[in-house]
Amino acid sequence: MERKTVHLYTDGACSGNPGPGGWGAVLIYGEARKELSGGERDTTNNRMELTAAIRGLQALREPCRVILTSDSRYLVDAVTKGWLRSWQRRGWKKAGNDPVLNVDLWQQLLPLLEQHQVEFVWVKGHAGHPENECCDRMAVAESAKYR
Repeated sequence: MERKTVHLYTDGACSGNPGPGGWGAVLIYGEARKELSGGERDTTNNRMELTAAIRGLQALREPCRVILTSDSRYLVDAVTKGWLRSWQRRGWKKAGNDPVLNVDLWQQLLPLLEQHQVEFVWVKGHAGHPENECCDRMAVAESAKYR
């Protein structure tokens, strides 16, 4: 059976790093659109970027083909360049034996990447991409709730 193709756009924001943060995600399937957002009082931008991807993928009710678009090199490169799998194989250590940050979130993301067929696409942030801008507005609004 062919999987549904869903477009997932994500972004994270942080006021200070660490500081109050927010995330936004937009899911689009055909004509259906769902916007999700949330935030935390004390977090980092990278944690919010990861959380946006996790929450977006968790919102899917069945295994899907997902085109995940993000302006986060941290997220996109970690998956597409194989860093995430290498970190996992090394016991959550980077090549130089330094500990990987945000292990708890990477561990939440991994099973979602197994469940869904995810293609990652990087876009330049704050460059006029409509869905990326929408996610950014949601993330910034969420972070403002914690200031």
